[in-house]
Amino acid sequence: MKKRRWKMLMVGTSLILTFSIVLYTFWDNNRLIIVKENILIENLPDEFEGFTILQVTDLHEKEFGNNNKKLLDAINSVDYNAIVFTGDVLDSLESKNYDYFYTLLDGIKNKENAFFTPGNTDPEIYGLDLKGNLMKNEFVTGMEKRGVKLLESIESINNQEAKLYLADFEMSLMTSDAVRQDYNGKVRPKYAVLPEYSAYESTLVDRISVIDELNDSDVLIALNHYPVIDARVDYIKKQKDYEFRKYDLIIAGHYHGGQIRIPFLGALFVPEPWYNNGGILPPQDRVKGFWEYKGTKQYVSAGLGSSDAISVMNFRLFNTPEINVLSLTGGE
Repeated sequence: MKKRRWKMLMVGTSLILTFSIVLYTFWDNNRLIIVKENILIENLPDEFEGFTILQVTDLHEKEFGNNNKKLLDAINSVDYNAIVFTGDVLDSLESKNYDYFYTLLDGIKNKENAFFTPGNTDPEIYGLDLKGNLMKNEFVTGMEKRGVKLLESIESINNQEAKLYLADFEMSLMTSDAVRQDYNGKVRPKYAVLPEYSAYESTLVDRISVIDELNDSDVLIALNHYPVIDARVDYIKKQKDYEFRKYDLIIAGHYHGGQIRIPFLGALFVPEPWYNNGGILPPQDRVKGFWEYKGTKQYVSAGLGSSDAISVMNFRLFNTPEINVLSLTGGE
């Protein structure tokens, strides 16, 4: 009799615990937090002290409230100098749900310095028109009409004599000797093999060469959808046709903070081919947030949405969606 009661108690407790976790997960997946980080930049000009970058990444078409009202309220509550979207705003290469992103952009008040770098689930940014001319995807042209610029080479933000540069990380690796972008660690888009794009890519390399002329006081920040882990940094530095620049900061996403996290253990998996085990039980200090390797600082956001690579696990567990406020400081 006692064994039966004990068994019933255990079953009841397990059901209550499971139900509680399900309720918590549903609630947690539909809220978001604002994570703030001060980033120390050596030789930061006084003009950029406190310069703030708002990072929004890995939405995967997730909505927070009707027409993303919760997300818009959070974005518009932040006093920032630049806003960057680091990819995977849509949920698949084939998605035509452009209005999802457009509606969000229409509601953002500050787009003075707004930039986008694509992720692996965003539509390919280039294709050919009926005449065989290289053209931007409709998704990108609609985005740019709403004040967000596709970052495919380098852009500068000037404050008096001081300059802050935002560069596409992959493009910034290229030198005049490089034949084409190194796609190790990222998905190669179909347009990359088009002769028309190769010609255009040469103009992007010419633009990025301004990095060679930067002063010590100039700030160089690279955007990339994919984090650049230690092994890839070492790999790039060994390539004779590519150059790993003196970045003040790299900003990335993609990992979703591990998406499924276990208390006291952390992330179970991140999609990272540069790890020997494919990203299973990754180094927990390389999953999200700030890290530094061989003098290069990097910030990786856990992002907002979730991946459906495994359809039954298209949710985040103990991993609250987030947007990120990165404030630059010289430390004085």
